[in-house]
Amino acid sequence: MGATGLSADPGEYRARLAGQSDDQLDTWVAELMRDVAKRRGVVRVVADFRTAARLSEREVEHVFASGGGAPATVGRDADGRQIVPTISLFTLVAGIRTRAADARPRLIDYLVANFDEIVYV
Repeated sequence: MGATGLSADPGEYRARLAGQSDDQLDTWVAELMRDVAKRRGVVRVVADFRTAARLSEREVEHVFASGGGAPATVGRDADGRQIVPTISLFTLVAGIRTRAADARPRLIDYLVANFDEIVYV
């Protein structure tokens, strides 16, 4: 575990993330979304992102569209949970950058909230 961002605990991880470039953070968030979607499903990714980024379901729709996602593809699963196409999850990263002045700390919050997922992968 070097100075690449990974560390032994969430507190140290957050501190290391603070020193990373925006491009690196965006890449890590998009990769984490992809990896978690493969293992745990897109519902989990959208819900975790919405919580960590402090977004309402409506705001997720706006962030998704602002990042280049097709608005008509935001939907619900059979249980009524919000979903987006797995292939388009990365648009949430670009979208929050365009919609929230404090996007950087929100993205860091998402990475830290999923620290256990990162360690697992």
